[in-house]
Amino acid sequence: MSSTGNGDKLWGGRFAEATDAFVEAFTASVDFDQRLYRHDIEGSRAHARMLARVGVLTDDECRRIQEGLDDILADIERGDFAWLTELEDVHMNIEARLIERIGDTGKKLHTGRSRNDQVATDIRLYLREAIDALILEIRRLQAGLLDLAEREADTIMPGFTHLQTAQPVTFGHHMMAWFEMLERDHARLQDCRRRVNVLPLGAAALAGTSYPLDRRYTAQLLGFDDVTDNSLDSVSDRDFAIEFCAAGALIMTHLSRFSEELILWASAQFGFVDLPDRFCTGSSIMPQKKNPDVPELVRGKTGRVNGNLVALLTLMKGQPLAYNKDNQEDKEPLFDTVDTLAGSLRAFADMVPHIQVRAETMREAASRGFATATDLADYLVRRGMPFRDAHEVVGKAVRHGVETGRDLGEMRLEELQGFSKMIEADVFDVLTLEGSVAARNVHGGTAPEQVLARIRAARAELDKGKG
Repeated sequence: MSSTGNGDKLWGGRFAEATDAFVEAFTASVDFDQRLYRHDIEGSRAHARMLARVGVLTDDECRRIQEGLDDILADIERGDFAWLTELEDVHMNIEARLIERIGDTGKKLHTGRSRNDQVATDIRLYLREAIDALILEIRRLQAGLLDLAEREADTIMPGFTHLQTAQPVTFGHHMMAWFEMLERDHARLQDCRRRVNVLPLGAAALAGTSYPLDRRYTAQLLGFDDVTDNSLDSVSDRDFAIEFCAAGALIMTHLSRFSEELILWASAQFGFVDLPDRFCTGSSIMPQKKNPDVPELVRGKTGRVNGNLVALLTLMKGQPLAYNKDNQEDKEPLFDTVDTLAGSLRAFADMVPHIQVRAETMREAASRGFATATDLADYLVRRGMPFRDAHEVVGKAVRHGVETGRDLGEMRLEELQGFSKMIEADVFDVLTLEGSVAARNVHGGTAPEQVLARIRAARAELDKGKG
């Protein structure tokens, strides 16, 4: 097995034996952590400015470091930067290139910090930016749902429990249920961001540093709300990444539930909606097929995000303080969660406003399955019958409907009166689908009036967030 020398390593002074070539490749992370380059350079700029402020660097040294980092950033973004596996990670690649460009001054940048607090800072900078972008996508999807809900605020469809017809609802009300799930997701990401936005830089390897660092100044430069309070915890904490992945798993679970409904509704058996052609594909053998690939893929990708959460929880569960090499394994699950969330939210935000609703098909489906049975029970209760007795009366009427193949609203008044003499001609007002949904005129109910009121309030909240 070949090996590489440690003489050029920035940490190689203690080692007499070269690193095994396989071990070097096995332990390197640069193939995936190079995506942190902007955040690594941003953190290094702030660290250099702070070192100059406290007198560890001269102003000229700080200037040379800043210019060197600017040049490296430009090289990376032009594609002119060679990432070297033997330099292990994004941090060492950038630092080695800085030393190559500006000489010994570049060696001073790492004063008062370790890769342990450096990577923790980079990940927080990266995740903060990712959360902000995901929040915008959630808001974009919510705005599309509001438009669709308003357009279909009085479109009647069957509401389901156990995937059985339960009561009529409006399609707009159903879209607002999806909106509320995303509203909780939005709140969770905002809450998670507050714990992400705390600076660990200055904790060094695990015990802090003897240099007179001004950590709060660094935090101010980088836009952090606060600094961490314990150096051991600072370098080993990955709670913020786990919390984000937990929030991400819930977002994907919600999108998966949306997907399941869209897949069902777009099927020939339901026929409730048409999805835009550009979000579907065909079959290589069956020319009639229009497959809902985007919802199916989002439903499938939920499993990988759930798996990423379990991977991070398992990664951390046995680690003693402080930093351990295990934590190198935190990035791929985290990056994959961010990427999967971004793609899934974008796909839904692009697709949802263009969903076409088949109102007549949904209405016809709502007229089957005795969706107004509870309305008849409520009618009897309002006339003085105890609810349990009303429940039994309506159950017998439904059984008669099953036997005769007719819905409650299709029965003659005389038939209904055979189940209770309390029933009069006005019963047909509550047995209509429109009457049923209009009767649910309470906060959070399916009545179009309530749906439109919630849409107005939700729009106001979204507009306030833009201000």
